Amino acid sequence: MRAAIVTNPGGPEAIELVDLADPVPGKGEVLLTLQAAGVNPVDAQTRSGIYHKLGWVSATSVGLGWDAVGVVVARGPGVSTLVVGQRVAALIGGVDRAYGPYAERMVIAADDCALIPASLSSDLAATIPLNATTAHQALALLGDPGGRRLLVTGAAGGVGGYAIELARGLGFAVTGLARAADADSVGRTGALFTDSLPGDTLFDAVLDAAAIGDEALASVRDGGDYVGVIPVAVPEPLRGIRTQAVMAAPDGELLKKLLDAAATGALTPRVHTLMPLSEVHEAHRLLDAGGFRGRIVLDPLR
Repeated sequence: MRAAIVTNPGGPEAIELVDLADPVPGKGEVLLTLQAAGVNPVDAQTRSGIYHKLGWVSATSVGLGWDAVGVVVARGPGVSTLVVGQRVAALIGGVDRAYGPYAERMVIAADDCALIPASLSSDLAATIPLNATTAHQALALLGDPGGRRLLVTGAAGGVGGYAIELARGLGFAVTGLARAADADSVGRTGALFTDSLPGDTLFDAVLDAAAIGDEALASVRDGGDYVGVIPVAVPEPLRGIRTQAVMAAPDGELLKKLLDAAATGALTPRVHTLMPLSEVHEAHRLLDAGGFRGRIVLDPLR
């Protein structure tokens, strides 16, 4: 099978398209033929060697991708919850692995997979696993919403956008921080909008999807909560503020709820562009350049 890997970290040119042996599902696993794979900032961080330097990667070559969408083509022993032909999505956690969803096929734990509603396209479904799971698990760290005032940074981004929709559904009073050009898109979520950190307003909690760190922490009241999305970039706690970070973990049951929410309109998945796996280098150049909204999604079979 064809897969995108990185042996020598660097820029987009460091990505290699190689042929690997087709994987075989083991106990509790399923084999997917992949239809879509999300392209996320964490993939650029993996490609550039950040996690190698942190000692999180021991593999000689590392695979890319966290969002997997595909069709079950084989089952390993003990799998009874899924059948061949079903279309599923999964979050593939961690960075120390030989290959990832940037591939034609993948073996995944059946318990990490979730059925995709028929009304939700594969490319839209591929925006859900990492970003929406991160948002949900980050909000869970904040505890009871109770009408508390929450600031979401990066409010127009993948994690931030889902965080606003989920937080409002839970009962938080949400303000989204984003660029002025994103005021309309953030406003459509029902959240308040700001394009700068309001120095005269302190929030009960901040979900720092943009990873701006100390500046976001300064907007939290004494004894409030800060949750980041990059564990190694969490600011030191001050003024009794609880600081935590989330590293998204696979959860098939949660993912099913999030996919259903997207299918019913409670969550709004956004795709910037769909590109073939053969153009993965261009996809990463686009990712590095930034300035767009919605996820880049790869078609692994092209």
